[in-house]
Amino acid sequence: MAVKKTYKVVFYNQDEVFEIYAAHVFPSEMYGFIELEEILFGERSQLLVDPSEEKLKSEFAGVTRTYVPMNAIVRIDEVEQCGVPKVKPSQVAQFPGGNNSKK
Repeated sequence: MAVKKTYKVVFYNQDEVFEIYAAHVFPSEMYGFIELEEILFGERSQLLVDPSEEKLKSEFAGVTRTYVPMNAIVRIDEVEQCGVPKVKPSQVAQFPGGNNSKK
């Protein structure tokens, strides 16, 4: 019996860090992208609703495959089981004089 692999993928998406779980992760035929297939969400075993998990569920509703730019990937881990997907604000500092500076 083959063991089903699960991957935790952490990547930047605009000003947020997404942590999602996928069954299949591989280089895309589109140069510079990683393909994620079969995005996994944890089992609904508790009454509490996690707003970041709900945001990810709505973001990826109806998506069979997503393409993430390689330069947005923080890390990819093979894990034993699916955890709780998360969205966190990015901790990357903005360069001075960027779009948010006033002149």
